Amino acid sequence: MESNTSLWPSYDAQSFFDEMLDESGKPRPHYRKLYAWLRRRNGEDMTDLQREADLSLLNQGVTFTVYSDARGTEKIFPFDLMPRLITASEWDKVEAGIKQRLTAMNMFLHDIYHEQNILKEQIIPTDLVVNSPYFCREMMHVDVPGGVYAHISGIDLIRDGNGELLVLEDNLRSPSGVSYVVENRWVMGRVMPDLLQQHRIRAVDHYPQMLFAALSSLARVENPNIAVLTPGTYNSAYFEHAFLANQMGAELVEGRDLLVDNDILYMQTTEGLVRVDVLYRRIDDEYLDPLTFRADSMLGVTGIMHAYRAGNLVLANAPGTGVADDKATYAYTPDIIRYYLNEEPIIPIVPTYLCRRPDELAYVLDHLEELVVKPTDASGGYGMLVGSHATKEQIIAFRQLIADNPEHYIAQPIQKLSTHPTLVEKDGHKVLQPRHVDLRPYAVCGSDGRISVLPGGLTRVALAEGQLVVNSSQGGGSKDTWVLYPEEGENHA
Repeated sequence: MESNTSLWPSYDAQSFFDEMLDESGKPRPHYRKLYAWLRRRNGEDMTDLQREADLSLLNQGVTFTVYSDARGTEKIFPFDLMPRLITASEWDKVEAGIKQRLTAMNMFLHDIYHEQNILKEQIIPTDLVVNSPYFCREMMHVDVPGGVYAHISGIDLIRDGNGELLVLEDNLRSPSGVSYVVENRWVMGRVMPDLLQQHRIRAVDHYPQMLFAALSSLARVENPNIAVLTPGTYNSAYFEHAFLANQMGAELVEGRDLLVDNDILYMQTTEGLVRVDVLYRRIDDEYLDPLTFRADSMLGVTGIMHAYRAGNLVLANAPGTGVADDKATYAYTPDIIRYYLNEEPIIPIVPTYLCRRPDELAYVLDHLEELVVKPTDASGGYGMLVGSHATKEQIIAFRQLIADNPEHYIAQPIQKLSTHPTLVEKDGHKVLQPRHVDLRPYAVCGSDGRISVLPGGLTRVALAEGQLVVNSSQGGGSKDTWVLYPEEGENHA
């Protein structure tokens, strides 16, 4: 693409769908204002603005943890100033698709922990569900408050090489990242207020209020006490735990701050014991209650499952919810939607091979160079193989891992994730280059299954050239996501 500014040297999205530019290199209609704004700036201007944004994040303490980095674990979350824009009409589809998906998932979870009709009718193999590491037998025949299991979700979406939106995976245990959505918008308002004022963008800073309202609606009392349970300051998402507690006006607690007496959960305060009605937990099932799960857990609360089963407590998300975002279950989600809602999925999934099926296993083992292979119980981009980026030795080693334990893996064709202009360093200043992105919208579910979807979400970006894994734990960053009001750019293809 030719340009008279050093901000755009040889921008080439190659064969990928680019979010901002069409095949001829011209801005898509809803990006025209942003494109014109960028044409008036150069690399030095954007370097200064990016430095100002990074300083703002540093001062706000917006961090995350990378356990595997020998240089130190605490990191400022990488933020790219180039916002991702979504038209109102496309957002309508995203919102409808997420609501459909979350509704079906809650029905699925209620069913498998009660009548198990979907298993009896062999829509999904019984062993796939009951042998999932996330299936929680202690939840059998437990009636959860409001019938809601997945109160908070973050469903990952991608756009493929044809520009079609696809669901990449579900995150229904304790999805992270929403605090960065709010912080990113605040930073954009500080650093580039003029650009924001040129667009009519739907707000995102009300997410803590959305979450508070959804959780409050499920409690038995009118003004419930809500607490956020964190594993502690060394957890990778501790910043988010503290942020959400603060923004909701809830207490941030660790397991040692809580106790159960007579099947009621209390937090210990300087003024004595205070009852907790709703606990938004950010620890995994196995650490939740040493009486019920891992006896050696120091993170949870002894007897909390008794309080929960007695109906005296709302746990968000409910124990056992993870079976719905097991990556093997993911392959059946279109069937789950059809079974419970009698509808076709609004947003399709990525074609998925289950290595537990002998014919699909044979195909996967023969085509590893063309596939992404994922453990069914992993997250954060860990333990996966991207065949096109793997060495011959890695392929051989992974082929043996899959052959030894096929039920532990799924595989998908390598997706040509869409790209977005992203600021990268070149010759001492910032330039725009295409980098791969995905989108994680967040939704909350309150009483009677009422679902609210935050208009936007976390656009994650793979900052390294050619990298397809966008997770922050793998070196990715994020962008602000702008959902436009209807009058802007409704011709988006």
